[in-house]
Amino acid sequence: MEQMEELLMEKQSNKFLKVTGIIMIIGGSISTILGVIAVLGVGVLAIALGSDADLGLLRVGSILVLLSAIVSLIAGILGVKNAAAPEKAKTCIAFGIMTAVFAILGSTLSVVGGEKFNIMSVIIGLALPALYLFGAFQNKKLAEGR
Repeated sequence: MEQMEELLMEKQSNKFLKVTGIIMIIGGSISTILGVIAVLGVGVLAIALGSDADLGLLRVGSILVLLSAIVSLIAGILGVKNAAAPEKAKTCIAFGIMTAVFAILGSTLSVVGGEKFNIMSVIIGLALPALYLFGAFQNKKLAEGR
């Protein structure tokens, strides 16, 4: 009976990590394209406005979007690739945490840029990394049980 439960949990964690990984790959791919456009757009804007332009926060924001997208893309790929490899759970956990940190940094940067703090934005931004981490921790538990 215990082996059956472990096998069932293994299938669930694999599916959980794989599905969240696929979603992160899709989101990370789209965001990477948009991040490149944002970084290039800030560069063009800086050229157009000349040296008088103060685009520091805009530059930081666009670079943060690009880095966050790349980390999400890598996390998604690792999640899908390692969904059936519980021994690789620590790598997935590390990238899941990085993705969550970038979500918090994005919300923080929005507030610094003048927007009101929006708790729903933070919750939505952390939902997918939290689900991804849940799957990764399930795999870690499986690895420790072997």
